Amino acid sequence: MSTQFANKVALITGGGSGIGRAIALAFAARGTAVAIGDIDPEGGAETVRLIEKKGSVGFFRVVDVTDSTAVEAFVTAVYQQFGRLDFAVNNAGIEGSNGRKITQYDQEMFEQVMDINVNGVWHSLRAELPIMEQQGHGVIVNIASIAGLLAMPRNAAYAASKHAVIGLTRSAALEYIRKGIRINAVCPGYTNTPMVARGFAQNPVMGEQLVNMIPARRLGKPEEIAGAVMYLCSDEAAFMVGQTMVLDGGIEAA
Repeated sequence: MSTQFANKVALITGGGSGIGRAIALAFAARGTAVAIGDIDPEGGAETVRLIEKKGSVGFFRVVDVTDSTAVEAFVTAVYQQFGRLDFAVNNAGIEGSNGRKITQYDQEMFEQVMDINVNGVWHSLRAELPIMEQQGHGVIVNIASIAGLLAMPRNAAYAASKHAVIGLTRSAALEYIRKGIRINAVCPGYTNTPMVARGFAQNPVMGEQLVNMIPARRLGKPEEIAGAVMYLCSDEAAFMVGQTMVLDGGIEAA
């Protein structure tokens, strides 16, 4: 068990499934207490059960990241429960509607994607940063996407939202590095999560084509994304500030 993580506290939004759950379990395996915020009560409760199975402490609250008051209450509750906040991973997000041109994209859906994926990260940062600044230390990792680095035709809302997450990450990183807070982002490619499974189920042929587009010829594993987050939260990444770590099987390089 790494002393870098033992007896510390991590907070994760969207921790009820997929990448968020894998990150929670990676922290738990290292002896970190883990607080989960998610809109899914069953998923959140299951993540806590798995955290406790690894011998760590879990905490869960239903949180809608589009509600700034709810996010602030969640982060405050975590701090009151544990007395510290060492790591925060802002992961909650949705994919929106795939396969639609900009002129065909539903306005309500576009606004929902931006509200959850962008405002959700902003609300989380605003609640987490004052606590970390008061402590004089902390690490934040925002989960972006390769869609934040590349053009994504027929998926404009998701691409726009993840570009915005990277912009928020870089701006916040420069604002807070001298306060002892490091902020970076992880950009997963197509990863074997419920979100990607939903898209593939809607269009299996497109799903097969997408996998064939990946130089590695496979989807990423949530545990691989979690490994990158662990690195960014570790002392070994102490000089990484405002960076975007890409795990995409070679898509961006191709």
